[in-house]
Amino acid sequence: MKFAVKAWSNGRARAGLLQLGSCELETPALLLTTRKGLPVFISPDLLPSLPSPDSRLLQFSPLHFLDAISPKTMSEVGGLHQMLGLKDHIFVAVPRDSILSLPDYGSTNKMGASFETPCGRRMIKPAEYMQMVSSMKPNMWITLADEVPAWVSEKRNKTSVDRTVRWLNDCITSNLATTSGGVVFGSIVGGSRVEERQRCAQEVARQNVSGYYIGGFGLGESMEERTSLLNAVTDILPEEKPRQISGLGLPEEVLQGVAAGVDLFDSAYIYHLTLGGFALVFHSEETRRPGSGDQLRDTSIDDTKINLKATVYRKDSSPIVEGCNCYTCQNHTKAYMNHLFNVHEMLAQILLEIHNTHHYLGFFRSIRKAIKEGRFEQFREKFIRSRRDHIFDAAAEARKQGEAV
Repeated sequence: MKFAVKAWSNGRARAGLLQLGSCELETPALLLTTRKGLPVFISPDLLPSLPSPDSRLLQFSPLHFLDAISPKTMSEVGGLHQMLGLKDHIFVAVPRDSILSLPDYGSTNKMGASFETPCGRRMIKPAEYMQMVSSMKPNMWITLADEVPAWVSEKRNKTSVDRTVRWLNDCITSNLATTSGGVVFGSIVGGSRVEERQRCAQEVARQNVSGYYIGGFGLGESMEERTSLLNAVTDILPEEKPRQISGLGLPEEVLQGVAAGVDLFDSAYIYHLTLGGFALVFHSEETRRPGSGDQLRDTSIDDTKINLKATVYRKDSSPIVEGCNCYTCQNHTKAYMNHLFNVHEMLAQILLEIHNTHHYLGFFRSIRKAIKEGRFEQFREKFIRSRRDHIFDAAAEARKQGEAV
């Protein structure tokens, strides 16, 4: 793996180039959430319809395979690339997953990390985790961590840091680490305590790892306290190595992470939007902003998405976003999408995930462009101000309608 920072903007925000094998990816970048290695609604034959190479980064949890193929069989097949037939894609193994493998801090102990999985609650020891990673042969993998929510006690927080550092050593010194074939990212935790975040970052920065995974976010901390927690970590980490984070999925959260110097983001944001029938429509520099009337008429106070299940779109012959060049917008209308959702067709989620993935990857391209041009902070402020103004306008419109009634 090779990584180089190519541009800085407003202090910490940075754009870089990540090279893994023959694949070169610009950062900040989005890791697509998968279930057992594939996007939840997009089949392998449809992956080429997504922007390349941006869509080649696939995040998966080895814990997804606990109820499926055994590590021995996976190893005999040749790993996840061979099993799925996706040899040109980049697989990143992350223990935590926001869909199926949630950290269960209450049951975690010194022996291993506990997760809520499709097989029920499971404790994963470092040795077992390394066996799974070694058999799957991902391009990148994250060390096991004890991730805790923001409200745990100071003692429990300190314990999580101690365990995470110890498990990191267990993972990278394991004989299986050399057979995994991928580069390792060291996990950093610390909950909502700045001091513990700094202590963990200092310990992990001393280790022989290729990058860093900033864990424990999206577990109850507020937006206000998150900035100081992120900066406390990134200020300590060496600039020449990439940083990945989990739990920041909303556009504002991504911008907050980029402002702190994070390079890679994995989240289940696209999955949850698609499952609920919501389409991303917010303005990026690659698309024309839709009229605000759509968002107001479907009773949304959020101008980043629209609900395609709403009856207002039943006869709407326009694409989801004018100017979007994804397969869905080029070939189908809001009315057709509304119909598919109303008759519970699986095609609805397939087409919608294609659009949402395409649109969100475009958002990341706009972020990279803003950083390269040295105007990231202006880009961020404009985005947040636009969304805030829309919320105020929507609230005022709702109040007028209430008074009219």
